[in-house]
Amino acid sequence: MNTDLIDTLQSLRIAKGLPAAGGISADTRLRQDLALDSLDLAELTVRLEARFGVDVFADGLVHTVGEVQSRLDGK
Repeated sequence: MNTDLIDTLQSLRIAKGLPAAGGISADTRLRQDLALDSLDLAELTVRLEARFGVDVFADGLVHTVGEVQSRLDGK
């Protein structure tokens, strides 16, 4: 798993006032497990595009960290 992706997800949670999430894996769900809402996902898109040059939501929604990683790997 890409540590930059994990760091980005953790910083979003911390910015929301949530504790860092433990055990983020490919199966971790963005909404249910990480408690990211629509605005958080929009911010995630901006942060990932700035960091990796990829809009992970360009081809539709993603639901898990693994799906995000796959889109980043396919850049």
